[in-house]
Amino acid sequence: MMGRWNLLILVLFLSSVIVPSESDCPAGFITSDEGCIDENDCAVDEDYPEDVGKCGENTLCFNTNGSFYCQCAKGFRSSTLTVNFTGGSSATCRDINECSDMKDICGPNAICFNTIGNYSCICDDGFVSTTGVESFRYGDNVKCIDILLPNVTDVHLTQCYSAIIIIGFTTVSLLSYSNLENSANGFSGGMKPEKNQSFKINSKVVTVAVSNRNTSHLKEEVKLTLYHLKKSNQTSHTCVFWDSSEKGGSWSARGCEVVESNMEYTVCSCNHLSSFAVLMSLCEMKLQLITWVGLSLSLICLFICILTFSMIRSIQSPRTTIHLHLCISLFTANLIFLAGISRTENRVGCAVVAGMLHFFYMAAFCWMCLEGIQLFRMVVLVFNTSFKTLYMMAGGYGVPAVIVAVSALANAEGYGTDKYCWLKLEFIWSFFGPVCVIISVNIFFFLITVWKLAQKFSSLNPDLDKLQKIKAFTVTAVAQLCVLGTMWIFGCFQFEEGTVVMSYLFTIFGSLQGLMIFVMHCLFSKQVREEYGNILSRCCAPQKKRYSEFSSSHSSKAHVSSYLYFTAVGLG
Repeated sequence: MMGRWNLLILVLFLSSVIVPSESDCPAGFITSDEGCIDENDCAVDEDYPEDVGKCGENTLCFNTNGSFYCQCAKGFRSSTLTVNFTGGSSATCRDINECSDMKDICGPNAICFNTIGNYSCICDDGFVSTTGVESFRYGDNVKCIDILLPNVTDVHLTQCYSAIIIIGFTTVSLLSYSNLENSANGFSGGMKPEKNQSFKINSKVVTVAVSNRNTSHLKEEVKLTLYHLKKSNQTSHTCVFWDSSEKGGSWSARGCEVVESNMEYTVCSCNHLSSFAVLMSLCEMKLQLITWVGLSLSLICLFICILTFSMIRSIQSPRTTIHLHLCISLFTANLIFLAGISRTENRVGCAVVAGMLHFFYMAAFCWMCLEGIQLFRMVVLVFNTSFKTLYMMAGGYGVPAVIVAVSALANAEGYGTDKYCWLKLEFIWSFFGPVCVIISVNIFFFLITVWKLAQKFSSLNPDLDKLQKIKAFTVTAVAQLCVLGTMWIFGCFQFEEGTVVMSYLFTIFGSLQGLMIFVMHCLFSKQVREEYGNILSRCCAPQKKRYSEFSSSHSSKAHVSSYLYFTAVGLG
């Protein structure tokens, strides 16, 4: 009996030693048949699914061996700004407002809507997503783009029975009329043309309309590209609209301006909507013809003068050298003017043309100034009346080169305008300033020359032959200066806001330059006429002439003596 009680006591003792109690398991563990096991702190009671658990609302619970930690769910942020926390801490998870914290999260043309723990993006009125979905979020690679309704290029309306209103849309209509330009010519009273000035439509008539009611004063100007019916780069184009407020209706340029114009098209910018077209000036077409004919005649005369002054040895002198380079400068300037004055398509090329015109026209004035100084030296000085060639080249080409170089360095943008390859209006005095100085110096020397000539004519023993020649030279030089100077007086008003009269006068005086130099310095010179006669006789009736030894020697000596005399006194 005693043995049974001992056995029972032994079993109870062993069970108390091997099987631990819950109080013996560490925190985070519970007792089981297998001993202390980890307690799942993140487990949710199936009978109470609404229970927020140990981490609280809007959280994610992560169980670890003997413990756990919490994180805020996506779309929420910890109040303590910590990523991991425990249920015993004071941290709570609050909603992140993506729409206010990240303003551009949806991208352009989209609206952001915040929800608890999330957000969504939808396209604004008038836009649609590139993938066709209604809502999206950042990272979905979705963009909102303009909705363009189908473009109707040809429509025939029989009856209008309904209307469509689409929020965020504006209807734009562009109507191009097939033959309206033929019947709409002649209505240019609103342009206030000058006398004998007329216009012709050089594009299709286009009507632009939008669904907005008030289009008389647009906040942003509308730009239209109108292609020319007659392609010409030498004609000025004007952007116009049909002004129904004029009596009977008329084309008007009010509120419209030319942004760009070339041979192919004209870009117009207007602050209102109406029917638009491009007008070209017929007067400028006539002026263009006169310019081509007049300058071509001038170029021919200048070319003959260049050949005359460079090839006929019997008239060579310092004065002839001045005339030669004057003709070269005018010939080159007029040729560039004829070929490139309106070539405004290439900005750099146009600036180069303007710079070359600036140089060669300035050189022409400098050579005329040298002629005035040369005449002064011939009258006043007895010896060393002529310039050295190096000094003449420095004055004739060096001074213009310095003026153009300084002008280009000071304001390179001043070369080339939208209409002509010439100097801009605010930069024009880089040409007219030096020209005025040169003309003033020339007038000063001419006045002294005339005064000295008058004194010599009234002297006791005047050399009438020499004085008569110098007098003739002075008259031609003054006339030459007057023609070129007068031309540029009208040219001052030509290139920007010129009138038709000024344009014609500028063209006429420009055409007279070469003709006047040819007549005064070649045809009026007996020596040159004789040389022309000899050349023509050799060309038209070539004969073998026989000369005796005596006559040949005599004429040769006479020619050499005459050449030395004219060289000594500076006459040519």
